[in-house]
Amino acid sequence: MSDCGAAEKLFHLLSVNKLSFATAESLTCGLIAAKMGEVPGVSGVYEGGFVTYSPEMKMSALGVSGETIRKYGTVSRECAAEMCAGAAERSGADAAVSATGNAGPDASEGKPVGLVYIGVFLNGRVSVKEYRFEGSRPQVREAAAERALLDAAGMIGIECGGEIV
Repeated sequence: MSDCGAAEKLFHLLSVNKLSFATAESLTCGLIAAKMGEVPGVSGVYEGGFVTYSPEMKMSALGVSGETIRKYGTVSRECAAEMCAGAAERSGADAAVSATGNAGPDASEGKPVGLVYIGVFLNGRVSVKEYRFEGSRPQVREAAAERALLDAAGMIGIECGGEIV
């Protein structure tokens, strides 16, 4: 699997481990879901996704708490954690990934352009990583989407005793 793309690696790990998957996206605005949709057979593992740009949508669609948004903002580790957990819960998926951040062109919530939080939910456990991506808005979004797929595949590989990506 080493020469496959991130979406293919994730699909393989989900399939082998008989796991279903969901996405919760903000700055990537459906790009993670689109990448999954390119993989033949993905309907066997992919439940669907949530694109939640506004704070209100994050709260209503994913169950992110208003307190989290008030205290930490939408571009935060805490928001990413609640987004992926909410996506898994609301879709019934075994695993989920979230991406929230600032793709630019200007600072948002006082957070710099390129700051991204990727959350992964699996087996009731959430892991969130912080990244700083450089480049244009499309480059930041692309980097965040690829990293989200790799982080999800990595966590599944470790937790399920499979491949480490």
